[in-house]
Amino acid sequence: MQTKTLKIGTRGSALALAQARETCDRLVKAHGLREDDIEIVVISTSGDRIQDRPLSEVGGKGLFTLEIEEQLADGRIDLAVHSSKDMPTFLPEGLHLSVFLEREDPRDAFIGRTVKTLAELPLGAVVGSASLRRQALILKSRPDLKVVNFRGNVETRLRKLADGDVDATFLAYAGLRRLGLGDVATALMDVASFPPAPGQGAITLETRIGDARIDALVAPLNHFATSTALACERAFLGTLDGSCRTPIAGLATISGNTLSFHGMILLPDGSEAHEVTGEGDVADAAAIGRDAAARVRAKAGAHFFTDWL
Repeated sequence: MQTKTLKIGTRGSALALAQARETCDRLVKAHGLREDDIEIVVISTSGDRIQDRPLSEVGGKGLFTLEIEEQLADGRIDLAVHSSKDMPTFLPEGLHLSVFLEREDPRDAFIGRTVKTLAELPLGAVVGSASLRRQALILKSRPDLKVVNFRGNVETRLRKLADGDVDATFLAYAGLRRLGLGDVATALMDVASFPPAPGQGAITLETRIGDARIDALVAPLNHFATSTALACERAFLGTLDGSCRTPIAGLATISGNTLSFHGMILLPDGSEAHEVTGEGDVADAAAIGRDAAARVRAKAGAHFFTDWL
């Protein structure tokens, strides 16, 4: 295959760069490219620059992708590397999530400063989290705790924890592992009681629809089980109109040709939660997600997504 410089767009955090380098390494291995054939382009995003407010107040998870997608759409970069859980359910016209790399461990990691588990935190302890889903799940389990907004990259949050700004925090275990920091987790949360964000643990590649050269380059990187699970999870999220203003959790797992899904929607204060499960053939992944969303919406009632906005 004739090659020319391939430009990969990414955010500039250590985790984002680790994900971009993993993508680069896989492309080199798949096609016998030289590392010099690929350029990693760091792009500053609004989500990275705005640190003093919850994302739900300033535009949601799309703030982590806007500037990257602008450069992808106009051809300044050839593909973008993202954490799947950061991706909005509706993408700009002409762009799509074409590839999902094999998923890492999707669980949330609890990191306590002086205790090892959520249950061990003293009454009224302060937990830092920027995720509405995690905030709701924390308060569902421990309504006595105080949950505060906790923005910043992995290193920043770990430093704030060490400095005593909070008593504990939660981070995606996959991200910690990709940074070689898996051992900082003091406990891993059970996905049954503390389900992850849809897409958590999976890297996705965003490309231009119809770009045959890039499609051919990235196709060997796609992991079938991960892309199938994500089709279900993103359909669940999209049907519920999920955003950073909506505490939604969901995880699909695959065994043979069977896909099993577990989803949950919560009020931000954790006072009400509704769960749903679904199962079927992997070929029906998106339909399973949509059906689960319709059933849990009906169970929760029309008021659920509007009473607290």
